[in-house]
Amino acid sequence: MIELEVYAAGLRDLNKVLELDHQLETIPGLRYKVDSNHDIVYLDLDEPTITFREIRAIFKKLGLDPRFIGAIPPELRPKTKTQLLNV
Repeated sequence: MIELEVYAAGLRDLNKVLELDHQLETIPGLRYKVDSNHDIVYLDLDEPTITFREIRAIFKKLGLDPRFIGAIPPELRPKTKTQLLNV
């Protein structure tokens, strides 16, 4: 199981919570819990079906500024490698 915590100021607004619910319910294998008193979303994934950049984009789309709490699991990092430029 992959766990991730996201702080997003402004999540106390019920409309933001409902919008976030509509976005997150489409992700397979994702379970989440919203702590609106502290503006935190707890995410649990069975397997990496989304990257942390995609999660960040969902929050940004809703006008929220996500801050990831703790280390981002390596399974959620993009699998691309940086290629060096020959100058």
